[in-house]
This record gives sequence, structure tokens and C-alpha cells, in this order.
Amino acid sequence: MSTRHPSRRDFHRTALAGLATLGTTGAGLLASPAARAAGYPERPLTFICPWPAGGTADITMRALCVAAAKPLGQTIVVENRAGASGMLGLRSMAQAAPDGYTIGQIPISVARFSQLGSLPLDPLKDLSYIARVSGQTFGIACQAGSPYKTLADVIAAAKAKPGRITYSSAGMGGATHVGMEEVAHAAGIELLHIPYKGGALALQALLAGEVDLLIDSSSWAPHVLAGKLRLLATLGERRTQDFKDTPTVKEQGLNVVVDAPNGIGAPKGVDPAVLARLRAAFKLAAASPEFTAACDKIDAPLMYLDGPDYAQYVAQTVQKEKLLIERLKLKELMAKG
Repeated sequence: MSTRHPSRRDFHRTALAGLATLGTTGAGLLASPAARAAGYPERPLTFICPWPAGGTADITMRALCVAAAKPLGQTIVVENRAGASGMLGLRSMAQAAPDGYTIGQIPISVARFSQLGSLPLDPLKDLSYIARVSGQTFGIACQAGSPYKTLADVIAAAKAKPGRITYSSAGMGGATHVGMEEVAHAAGIELLHIPYKGGALALQALLAGEVDLLIDSSSWAPHVLAGKLRLLATLGERRTQDFKDTPTVKEQGLNVVVDAPNGIGAPKGVDPAVLARLRAAFKLAAASPEFTAACDKIDAPLMYLDGPDYAQYVAQTVQKEKLLIERLKLKELMAKG
């Protein structure tokens, strides 16, 4: 699912040019759609974050909402509704009134859960797409005192004792769980998955010694830097800016890449003028100092796409997930719990 993305400098330049156009012509996306939508927004918006407070997604989404509130002229209140690997909050958002006052993060794993039968929602028909904003840096970590110095050590140990090495993730069937199962499948090993209700709790499980490994977006980063955890591998196409000495899974001989970009959406049926205003506001927010600083802090790449392009990306991901579900036998895996 990797694509070539514009540099941060180019993206900032484009966004600032767009802002200047909006300010000088009065006919840009922030003005004309507002008139057609009868003054929207007239009150604060609710943003549903489908992950617990304090996790990497929560931190970046809050920064994004602070930035988007400025061009919208209204506060955006973030509500955390965690559970079911992000699908609980997504379903709540999808069922809200399509008036533009309830929006939220769309985990890309919706493309998987909708096909596994665990989510009564069609991502191609039941959602409105506003923007794709950023990627995630996933990594596999262990405690600093662990006997595992490399990913190869984990693989060797797992072959010696199948199903006994444990790892925590942000939930059953989510990007981290499936990413680790892809790694295990490619390596020919069996690991024992211990799902938690979000990445923050999965991290705490590793820090407390409840599991042997953690796979998560970069919640592990400050603890690796502090010497409490050891980063064994990252799952991107290339090494991360902040952890250049850590090889990717792909570099270590396993053809697995996971980025799971974060996107923003709304219920299906939002007035096109309202949706256009949201798209314009979140385009500016995705290039804002608040959001880019939050992404830099967790080494997350900017991966902006406007709503229509984001919807097309989701449609392509649905097809890729269909093949992944069959290859990893995910329906059987989910049935085992």
C-alpha cells in the first residue's frame, strides 16, 4: 500500500497557496460552500476518536482538530470511543446524523472488518470521506532486558517453542495484529496474540512484563529512547527518521510492509457543500504546525489525500484486504479469539 508522497515543504507551500487564494477571492472552498450550506458550522463539532486517550492516534487527531477548528470558526470536541480495534467508534460515527457536526477518524482496517463480517458497515457506501492525513510508524519492541536482540532471535525462539512467545497489540483484527500475523506467516512461525483495548494498554502490558513483545504505532518510541525497551524492527517501506539504526522487517528478509494511514470522514449523506467545507479545513489542518509537530514527535509521515482520492484509496484497499484475508485465513483466526 506504499505510494510516493510529496515532501513536507511542498505540501506546506501548496496549502499556504490555497489559503491565500481563499482569502483573496472569497470564492474558495471555505467561503462558497459555507454560503450554500446556510452558515455551517453554527456550533461546535464532535470528533470521534476510536482509540483510548493518550495513544499516538489520539494525540495526532487532537492536534489536527485544533488546527481544523481555526478555518471552521468552531471548536471541535474530541470524544474517545475505543473498542473492537477501532470499529466501535467508527460505527458510532457512521450512525450519527449526516449534518456535518459529527466526524471522526476512519481506521483503514474498516476495509478488513467489513469483509470479516464483524462490522455491519460498507466502507464504499456508508461513509463520507474528508481526507487521508498521515501514516503510522509501526514497530516490534521488547523489554531492554529481553534475550531477543534482533528479530531473527525472535524467529529462532518461536521455531523452538511454537505458540509460546506472546505479543500485545491494539486489538483483534486491527492493523497491528494483522501486521504481526503477516510477519509470523512470512517467517513460518506461530506467536500467541494478546489483544488489548488500544495501543496505550498494549504498551503498558509490555512495560509490565505481561507479554514478550509489542507491535504498535510508535507508542514505544520514548521508552526505546529512554532505554526501557528495545526496538527490533519497523514495518515501513524504509527506515524511520528517528530510528535509523533499526532495520525494517523487509530488510530482514520478510516481505511485509504496514503503514495503515489515518483518515477523516463523516456519515454518508452529508450535504456536498458542508463536506467541501470540511475537506478544505482539514487540508489546511493537515499542513498546520500543530499537526506536523505532533506527527514529527512520533515519526509519522504526512500522507495527505483529498476526500475523493482517499475514497479511491479505500476502495483499492478493500480489494487488497480480500486477498490478505484469504492468505492468512483471518476468518478462522478471528474465530479462535
